[in-house]
Amino acid sequence: MRFIVVLGLVFQMSALFAQNLMEERIWKVSPRKKSIFLDSGVFHYNSSVKNLAVSSIRNSVVPGRGFERVVVDFNGDKIPKIYGHISPNKKLSIDFFDTKISTNQTILKNSKYIKDVNFVTVDDNNLTLELSLKTKSSFDVFYLENPGRLVIDIR
Repeated sequence: MRFIVVLGLVFQMSALFAQNLMEERIWKVSPRKKSIFLDSGVFHYNSSVKNLAVSSIRNSVVPGRGFERVVVDFNGDKIPKIYGHISPNKKLSIDFFDTKISTNQTILKNSKYIKDVNFVTVDDNNLTLELSLKTKSSFDVFYLENPGRLVIDIR
């Protein structure tokens, strides 16, 4: 009997800390900068493009802009299907579907906000980018085409 009560408490506690997508702010990534910075939520972009690769990731900090820009470059004219999550524990995760990574990726230099960049190969066709941040930040995410680029502004 005691075991069942403890087991019930464990399940209730795990439900307290689970991500509730119904309460998350969800938005679709657009092809233009909106200058609306969000500090939590889920974003996505649906694309039918297949067999892309991340060719590079780069950043720039211009003191007068007030934000740091991170650009993920792809080897095609468009970007792949993406799903991203802004985590409250200073992390941004982005899943790239039907995408691989090229072998040589540069390390971001002189970053004001980014502590660490990791690419995780989920399987042969999917890739996750994890940006660990130095401080709690907000984001504006958009894409550009010809060539395909995902742009992440951080402040």
